[in-house]
Amino acid sequence: MSSVHKATAFAPASVANVAIGFDILGFAVDELGDKVTVTRKPERGVTITDISGVDADLPKKPEDNTAGRALLAMAQELDLPFGFEMQIEKGIPLGSGLGGSAASAVAAVVAGNAVLEQPLSRIELLKFAMQGEAVAAGSRHADNISPSLFGGLVVTVGIDHPRVKHIPVPGQVRAVMAHPHLFLSTRQARSILRPNVAMSDFIWQTAHLAGFICGCYTNDIDLIRASLEDVVIQDQRKSLIPGFDDVRQAALAAGALGCSISGAGPTVFAWALQDSALAVREAMVKNFGRHDVKVDDWIIEINSPGARVVA
Repeated sequence: MSSVHKATAFAPASVANVAIGFDILGFAVDELGDKVTVTRKPERGVTITDISGVDADLPKKPEDNTAGRALLAMAQELDLPFGFEMQIEKGIPLGSGLGGSAASAVAAVVAGNAVLEQPLSRIELLKFAMQGEAVAAGSRHADNISPSLFGGLVVTVGIDHPRVKHIPVPGQVRAVMAHPHLFLSTRQARSILRPNVAMSDFIWQTAHLAGFICGCYTNDIDLIRASLEDVVIQDQRKSLIPGFDDVRQAALAAGALGCSISGAGPTVFAWALQDSALAVREAMVKNFGRHDVKVDDWIIEINSPGARVVA
């Protein structure tokens, strides 16, 4: 029997897509996240006893909760002879484009893993967390799950048999985040996307993704700047975010390497060199204010540790 019967895990927020990597790229935002406490109980199944924080009005029925569904998937797949009792502390607003539903699922499986007799690998945990994320997104996606679980900037290839690889980020690069006080559901943001992509857009987007990854690996800031531009998704979703065009243009004028939508939105992110990050943040906040949109804002380092047990 495991000597640990209770554990609390923290899972960070995340930026999915990173403009040019729709559903495959993401990076962790360690400045905010969700916590889940898991306690082993003799009876099988999962029970959610408390939900607190910025989004406390969430379903306590495990099948309808991302954290609950993820733990249920783990318990059923492993045929565990015991169950889990859990408490969720939400630090990420839902509908923010910061991976709130994913972080809860990740924190749940990391805490649950800590009380198993034989802990699982992170890839195995990823699969369970994706089943939880499907509750909110409608299907399995790893672009928020993977960075929240693994930390840093990651690319995820595959769903049934996912492969996750870290991408190095130049040390002088920072991410600038502006989170409008708005709610935008992932399902809504996905529903407006066109099912087909023009060949010319496919070519440009592929080139930008390749250039961005090459720029990260070779510390080529100019190549990152030239590549960090979404030509497929951004223009379809920007109407859902008041003032987006003005915010983006202001960020670029202030020195940003690129600026786009975080996940499904409405949060907007930019990459900038450390010396320009403050000016970029001020420009983004100011232009959201011109559209009467209040925001929370951060400047973050992208190389973060990812989800971990904290108690």
